[in-house]
Amino acid sequence: MRRAAYLLLTAVFLVACANQPGALQSPSPASGGTGLQKIKHIVVIMQENRSFDEYFGLYPGADGLPRQGGQLTVCVPDPVNGGCVKPYHDATDRNGGGPHGSASASADINGGAMNGFIGQAEGGRKGCVEAVDPTCTNSVKTDVMGYKDARDIPNYWTYAGDFVLQDHMFQPNASWSFPEHLYLVSEWSAKCSKVADPMSCLTNIDAPGDSIGASAGKINGGNQQARNFAWTSLTYLLYKHDIGWKYYVAEGTTPDCEDDAATCPAKQQRVGTPDIWNPLPGFTDVRQDGQVSNVQTIDHFYADAKAGDLPAVSWVTPNGAVSEHPPGLVSAGQAYVTTLVNAVMSSSDWSSTAIFLTWDDWGGFYDHVVPPSVDSAGYGLRVPGIVISPYARRGYIDHQTLSHDAYAKFIEDVFLGGRRLDPQSDGRPDSRPDVRENASQLGDLATDFNFDQAPRPPVVLDPNPAPGPASTI
Repeated sequence: MRRAAYLLLTAVFLVACANQPGALQSPSPASGGTGLQKIKHIVVIMQENRSFDEYFGLYPGADGLPRQGGQLTVCVPDPVNGGCVKPYHDATDRNGGGPHGSASASADINGGAMNGFIGQAEGGRKGCVEAVDPTCTNSVKTDVMGYKDARDIPNYWTYAGDFVLQDHMFQPNASWSFPEHLYLVSEWSAKCSKVADPMSCLTNIDAPGDSIGASAGKINGGNQQARNFAWTSLTYLLYKHDIGWKYYVAEGTTPDCEDDAATCPAKQQRVGTPDIWNPLPGFTDVRQDGQVSNVQTIDHFYADAKAGDLPAVSWVTPNGAVSEHPPGLVSAGQAYVTTLVNAVMSSSDWSSTAIFLTWDDWGGFYDHVVPPSVDSAGYGLRVPGIVISPYARRGYIDHQTLSHDAYAKFIEDVFLGGRRLDPQSDGRPDSRPDVRENASQLGDLATDFNFDQAPRPPVVLDPNPAPGPASTI
């Protein structure tokens, strides 16, 4: 326990030092030659439904909750109870959050006022009866204003202090989990009017995919209908250039909602199922390339790491219980993520791996930063982002404008020589409106690395740590 507390206090000290004038705030990006080539494995861990201000709003040196003179200066209107609610420390392990579809994103942002969060949370809970609905476990209707710190998520704060925290990471589109996971693997979320026809697809961040996919036939031994994701995924480029990849799924329930509700019945997620957190089996190119078997259960991730056999690119998705998606426990999610990171750190692959940890969307929780506009789909609200690697800068806060698009860009830069998922050049044309990786606003993740430093040793943490110290406003 004393070691854990020491690590956390040291992390806070390092971050505070790193943010002094002259410290590592604007380093030049790592060179593409021998630098990026040191990365042989990229692991993207996607958790669920947390905003940056909720998890890191009081992190020293970060663009966190607005405050002055030791007082928080934000107060968000409470339409039901009157008055307003300031951010407050919420030690509750099981949170409620709020609705998080595109309409709620627009209402939360409210033209840049960033003050619709409580009203949306209260409105989204209509008809939700705690006595009969197991997802209604939190009776605090305004918990979207709660924040966590090292008392609640000590390992996440330790990773931030020992490695890199990104404080301007935005979800790639202003909507809920399903389109976020589609952008993660394909840089787009769309609905296609014709089966397996990538030119028939149009941007859709509310209800992507289509039941029309049923006419395409059953996949994976006939156990599920196709979602008809006819446009091109990043795996197409990886496959064409013989770059290994896997998408690891923690089988179980996914509690997110397809109707912008705060709560909904949980749905099953299984390997081979084109579900909202596991979309790749629904992609035409994945099936045509014979790559569906690359979607595997999470036990394969632990085994691959132990054997030093991680693929070049890994995506890791949770189930509801360990996702941090309300009503999942924050502690359960942190413990699960810690085991993933520990598995890599204990592997012979650690010396050549970059781990990117993020959360898919804001989940209705408060954030004060107005998202920048890239195209009609986004960006969405701000989410936490952490970089963990033996070459990651120590105690560095990356203030660049980023989105999950930056992961695709980094993968393409490391393994594909900068080739982009681009309908004009990737050999599989589709009708996407833009190449997200080339957006002028998008920062470069190479900035988060120092390939001249000696490789950093592992920081293996207890999955069930003691609470860290309280933050100072």
